[in-house]
Amino acid sequence: MMLSIHRHILRAGLAALVLCGNGVAWGVEVIVHPGVSTTEVTRPLARLIFGAKVTRWDDGAAIRVFVLPDESPLHHELSKSILNLYPYQLRAAWDRIIYTGIGLAPIQVANEAEMRRQVASVPGAIGYIGKVFTYDKVRALPVR
Repeated sequence: MMLSIHRHILRAGLAALVLCGNGVAWGVEVIVHPGVSTTEVTRPLARLIFGAKVTRWDDGAAIRVFVLPDESPLHHELSKSILNLYPYQLRAAWDRIIYTGIGLAPIQVANEAEMRRQVASVPGAIGYIGKVFTYDKVRALPVR
């Protein structure tokens, strides 16, 4: 009986580690290129930036938004927990901007490693990763 309980605890612990490994259990963190002068953003401003309605930082530098695929669990978490939107609402906003010709859609990257590389190398870039990563070439941007 006691061995069975320990197995269930071990399985639950392993499941938690798997979830942490893809960023789902740890949450999402907004990251920016190290040259971005902004030190924090509000949730409404993050929503406008990721919705491609704000295209310049306070200092006038162009913002380049990077996102993961729509089906990514981390993309869902960003949409729901930080932007307070469903992913399909975010996609609809991007589609409107593209079809009307008034702006650029975010650049989609394949995974978090590519997200880090792109944000680190493109001035004015913003994106997101799981909180389990270290920030050696990008800077975390607090969202309040």
